[in-house]
Amino acid sequence: MGKIYIFGHKNPDTDSIISSLVMADFEKKLGNNDVVSCRLGMLNKETEYVLNYVGVEAPELIEDLEDGQEVILVDTANPGELIPNLANVKIRKIVDHHQVLINTSYPLFYRAEPVGCTETIMYKLYKENNLKIDKKIATLMLSAIISDTLLLKSPTCTEDDKNAVKELSKIAELNYETYGLEMLKAGTDISSFTIDQILNLDAKFINLKEVKSIIAQVNTASIPEVMKMKSDLEAGMNKIIKENNLDLFMFLITDIINSNSQVIALGQKANIVEKAYGVKLENNTALLHGVVSRKKQVVPIMTENA
Repeated sequence: MGKIYIFGHKNPDTDSIISSLVMADFEKKLGNNDVVSCRLGMLNKETEYVLNYVGVEAPELIEDLEDGQEVILVDTANPGELIPNLANVKIRKIVDHHQVLINTSYPLFYRAEPVGCTETIMYKLYKENNLKIDKKIATLMLSAIISDTLLLKSPTCTEDDKNAVKELSKIAELNYETYGLEMLKAGTDISSFTIDQILNLDAKFINLKEVKSIIAQVNTASIPEVMKMKSDLEAGMNKIIKENNLDLFMFLITDIINSNSQVIALGQKANIVEKAYGVKLENNTALLHGVVSRKKQVVPIMTENA
């Protein structure tokens, strides 16, 4: 049997990168050593912090694979977020916590649950298969759950996520609140990134009914600091809108301390933001109180109002 490549979505976040690493460990403990942990994009600062803390190398960067190659997908089931020739590779497994947007002509192992993080599902898979979670893997898994649930404060967070954090904290021998806050703060440092990189760190193409959109998000400990770049961010957003013929570009600046998001909205359909949240865009921006989750608090309400 040839190599099996494991990867998540483009513009990878911490969950996507760690899911690739953890799934590779899981497969090897099941006896499958022919697996390669991969990624489809650059690491963000938060993920770099985690990998440096644990002492683990980043997954291999790839852009495409040969037709017929076997793969395992983690943290996504959306073809638009994956390699160009996805239809020509063989998907062995998918483990995800997002909407199902993928079809195959053959059966495969598919595990999806409405939890806050893919690693919560992976934690269950280790337990169900009586596999040991070592300290290093536990720290990785814990980090991903903290990231995706914003220290268990996101509306995407479930009791399963909380239980996993409790048990993984014991194995990792970490105070998850202290460690998690430092990790999240590390992820807010965007000083070394270009405007284009900031806009693409965590950007997703999303069709809100007939509205062709990009919804991007960046975490911060200070919204005013990021807003100092507003004119440059808007210039970059307008460039991307033109290149991709978009109707809407939403850029969410999410305050991890106070759990709010400042939105910058551009495009001919930017008024949907006003309708969806009952706000007035002033100079293309508004504060969205209590909004931190793109998956639960942005995409559904924006789709409903599109």
